[in-house]
Amino acid sequence: MMVGLVTRRPTQESLALILAGTAFLLSGLAALVYQVAWQRILALQTGVGAQSIAVIVASFMAGLGSGSWAGGILSTRLTARRALLAFSGLELAIAVFGVASVPLYYDLLYVRAGSLLAEPVRAGVVQFLSLLPPTVLMGMSLPLLVRALLADPARAGRTVGFLYGVNMLGAALGAALAPWVLVRHLGVRGAVLTAAALNLAAAVLALGLWRRPVPAEAAATPAAVATVERRPFALWLALFALSGFCALSLEILWFRIVDVGVKSSAFTFGTVLAIYLLGSAAGALAGTAWADRLKRPLTVFLALQCGLLLYSGLGVLALARLPPGLPGYEWFFGYWQGSEGFRLGMESDAGALLRLYVLFPLLLYGPPTFLMGLSFPVLQHAVHEDAALASRRVGFLQAANIAGCVVGSLLVGLVLLSWPGTPATMRLLLAIGVGFALVGLRFDRRSSLLRGLAIGLAALVLVLPGGDAFWRRLHGQDARTDVLLEEDATSVVALTRAERFFFVFVNGKSNSVLPYGAGEHTLLGAVPALVHPAPRDVAIIGLGSGNTAWAAGVRPETERIRVFEIAAPQIGLLRALGEGHDLRHLRGFLADPRVSIETADGRNALEREERSYDLIEADALRPWTAGSGNLYSEEFFARCAGKLKPGGVMCTWAPTPRIVDTFARVFPHVVDAGAILVGSLDPLPFEPETWAQRAESEAAIAYLGRPAAREVRARLRAARRVVASPRPAHGLNRDLFPRDEFLTP
Repeated sequence: MMVGLVTRRPTQESLALILAGTAFLLSGLAALVYQVAWQRILALQTGVGAQSIAVIVASFMAGLGSGSWAGGILSTRLTARRALLAFSGLELAIAVFGVASVPLYYDLLYVRAGSLLAEPVRAGVVQFLSLLPPTVLMGMSLPLLVRALLADPARAGRTVGFLYGVNMLGAALGAALAPWVLVRHLGVRGAVLTAAALNLAAAVLALGLWRRPVPAEAAATPAAVATVERRPFALWLALFALSGFCALSLEILWFRIVDVGVKSSAFTFGTVLAIYLLGSAAGALAGTAWADRLKRPLTVFLALQCGLLLYSGLGVLALARLPPGLPGYEWFFGYWQGSEGFRLGMESDAGALLRLYVLFPLLLYGPPTFLMGLSFPVLQHAVHEDAALASRRVGFLQAANIAGCVVGSLLVGLVLLSWPGTPATMRLLLAIGVGFALVGLRFDRRSSLLRGLAIGLAALVLVLPGGDAFWRRLHGQDARTDVLLEEDATSVVALTRAERFFFVFVNGKSNSVLPYGAGEHTLLGAVPALVHPAPRDVAIIGLGSGNTAWAAGVRPETERIRVFEIAAPQIGLLRALGEGHDLRHLRGFLADPRVSIETADGRNALEREERSYDLIEADALRPWTAGSGNLYSEEFFARCAGKLKPGGVMCTWAPTPRIVDTFARVFPHVVDAGAILVGSLDPLPFEPETWAQRAESEAAIAYLGRPAAREVRARLRAARRVVASPRPAHGLNRDLFPRDEFLTP
């Protein structure tokens, strides 16, 4: 794209902008790789719960906003040439921090100084302060580039929009490359080092432009000033802050919907985030062609905000109200009914891939994100009259927008998803859209477009579905079926019925089945409890249907069973199910005085407490599920080993050879009972017949039921010893290289 900054030398200036844009693209790519990698490490510090993630995202955004503000102030004190040099220095500094970031965040703060993060408020402060240096530097970059490259304020929409668009394009590439290539093949450390190399390349590119002739700055011509309606800068700050609130709130809602709708895997977040960012990039780049010709930018900007909110609300309405048999939609309705989702990266069904990871997100938020990007050059065209002050205004506007994003992340992520929920939060955003339209009509009373948008948004507020109707549809259920549903900030949980079985769905994925009986979850709970001589204190990570934790209570000797579950609605829904249906084992489990259930990230909770256990067990989790690497890593197994009493055992499901190798690397004494591993630091007598006799006892049969007890006994008799491989063929699962989660070859 050619964007002439000075008409005397258009080719040279266009080349300068393209080179600077390339540097900014690399910078955006690196930033998203950092965000994906750092968020993964920081979540180890404080858990992967909704509150922790919301605080981490808000901290990241707050640093960017602070940097934008600081960059806006600094940029006006620099010449164009020095601003370019400063941008190059920023990229170099970010690269240096990137190299040091993994040792800082993981090796120091997590491994060695974990006590600093034990208290939630203190942990949030530590994480915010540790993210501040790199995010402030990132936030300063756009104002400095604008100072270096914008000489004519009449071209602000084109120039600033182009820089923003290519940065978003780089971010989209980074969101896709992080899971699919970098973390998958290089691990988290390798991904971060790659991002640092990209920052270094951006610094070198920018430095190469340092000696180019710098065009003279031009004030806006009287003709240009006369043809553009100018509004108070404070008004634009307020509107752009509110726009940021809506954008981040929509992002959270869309990803909640997509997470449930595609039954996500470890690759889902990066893949759908790339489409989100790509939409913004496309809109910003498209807007550079015409934004500088607008006469009424405020009306256009507000119409774009109303339009994207209207489309977003219509998307929610369509998902809930389209006829299930409608051609095209019928496939999705059938998919949502299924217990198993499409395994992205593992299955080769091109049709399912295109429907779930291209068509679904594009239809849901492709047009709105395009309109978000389109509004950016419109905004820039509206506010700039003096090239010397342009970079300052860019920085302040970005800071206001990001402040809105921070509020959106905290308010929606911590409060509104729990109450009132996704559809009702969308109603709130639609009401804000009506407010946008009313502001526009205050300044442009003749705009029939804004009037029509206001009416459409208000009508949509009234007809948007409730949470029960909406989430029923995304589980392939209608109003007649027997379904229990609940949403909060942690998850969407549904208990659905098919004949005599009840299925537990968490975020759209089948978790387990009721009633309890012979099956993998019963085996997973009972096998280690029968191997241990007398498991008095038991900890279970993951509740599901409660089957595993229930089976772990098979021994009369067991005094305490502590269950950690991150999806909070499961507990209440299981209680409601037990009260309304004849499920003897579920009722017994929920009434068992030995059992306590806590809403928490199990790994994080175990690390923070002083208690030790006879048996620690992680409930079955598909290894390709997002975040599963945290429960299949060598470090996790080692930390659990440190929480065992003398003679204590740990148990995990082991569906892959890597999990077996990783588990055996930590525990020198391991028994394999058919993909159920039981390990101990202390010698573990290999006594299959003794274990089987415990399963045949009257107490075990009375507790489990005869069919389940028979299956447990058979599995124990077939158990075998596991010897650790001195050189695992495919590498181990580590916190910073979760190979199974990312399907590393």
